[in-house]
Amino acid sequence: METKIKELESRVKGEIILPQHKNYDEARSIYNAMIDKRPSIIVKCKDREDVVAAVNFARENGLEVSIKSGGHNGAGLALVNDGLVIDLSEMKAIEINADNKTAKIQPGRTLAEVDKATHEYGLALPSGIIGTTGVAGLTLGGGMGYLSRKGGLTIDNLLEAEVVLATGETVTASASDNPDLFWALRGGGGNFGVVVSFTFNLIPIKNIYGGPMFWPVEKAEDAMKFYDTMLKNASDDLYGFFAFLIVPPGDPFPEHLHMKRVCGVVWCYTGPMEKAEEVFRPIREFGPPILDFVGEMPMPALNGLFDGLYPSGMQWYWRAHYINELTDGCIQENIKHGSNTPSVRSTMHLYPIDGKVHEVSREDTAWANRGARWAQVIVGVSPEPTDADKITKWCKDYYEGMKPHAAGGGAYVNFMMEEGQERIKAGYKGNYERLTKVKKQYDPDNFFHINQNIVPAR
Repeated sequence: METKIKELESRVKGEIILPQHKNYDEARSIYNAMIDKRPSIIVKCKDREDVVAAVNFARENGLEVSIKSGGHNGAGLALVNDGLVIDLSEMKAIEINADNKTAKIQPGRTLAEVDKATHEYGLALPSGIIGTTGVAGLTLGGGMGYLSRKGGLTIDNLLEAEVVLATGETVTASASDNPDLFWALRGGGGNFGVVVSFTFNLIPIKNIYGGPMFWPVEKAEDAMKFYDTMLKNASDDLYGFFAFLIVPPGDPFPEHLHMKRVCGVVWCYTGPMEKAEEVFRPIREFGPPILDFVGEMPMPALNGLFDGLYPSGMQWYWRAHYINELTDGCIQENIKHGSNTPSVRSTMHLYPIDGKVHEVSREDTAWANRGARWAQVIVGVSPEPTDADKITKWCKDYYEGMKPHAAGGGAYVNFMMEEGQERIKAGYKGNYERLTKVKKQYDPDNFFHINQNIVPAR
């Protein structure tokens, strides 16, 4: 193998990292420190040709492959034990076409980097809520965030993708080229190949009116009902995700709120700024809130608001559901668990996925949950490895308690741990069978299987 690795080194521009190298542990680290996998080879690709060489090397030598860009996947699917990691984090080219309102982006870019580049032109890509997230994994799973109601999912703004297949061949996927692959990439994850560039539609947004607003956890029932009604009656310019949390003990939060259990909404309003105060008047009158950090700010500032609270290297355990309605039972179950978060950074978020998301048919993309109103994510988070069992138990108990109130047994694939094939099938609903057929066409041997795996049709 040593000779073969030397040959690979001669074929790639990027660095090849092996277990004996001093930077190996750094290279194999990912966002979730609860994951500890030891790859045999890490190839830090510089360009498409490096990706092709890595794919060919792994295939010819019978190595399992994982794909890493941002490394945010909660289940740790960016890494593979004893296999080869195709690391895309150094592929960072980005081209903005302001006239066409498009961006061509390589997979190593984070959302913060994309936000910075697009903001200069008064444009934005509907994406996520944490700036350190990689654009590739977020997109391939669907992509939801502050602009979902206004601009749809990230995949709804994908125009084209350049993909390296298991054969080493590079193809373009778009509405006109390989349309079946294009359909599958929009929500089907990394099952079909390595995407080496994405071309997106951008929407005109520069500044927004938003930020966090908290209420005492004792007001959670009223707050959830108010929030539900507010969004049902609001235009697509108003977005807000609901959360249970413990107020972190530090800036910018006032000292009298430190370590208090609260519920809250992080708002994002994209309408005319002169109307913002009017839109938020009834929101501010409810309660009133015990913290109100809502105001005008650049879109990138909102997208990176919580990056400091959630640095890489913490213990994470995720579970998720889709939710259709906040019934009384659903609200009470959320309060039961959400008001007893086990650590400062553990939380529950309800992300709205209505508005523009509902204007696309569930058959139009692989992402099949267009009828749900919320994607719920429950995350146990702690910097302390000794808390791993505690945060995992809380998360699992919360997840189990929410099952009777969830929609259809599936979950957003970007919020899932390794939970088995039935959960994956449930997440894709009626689109799963079609996905297996596309998988058979583009990856019949299931070369790309370190993911929320779609098994090729027989």
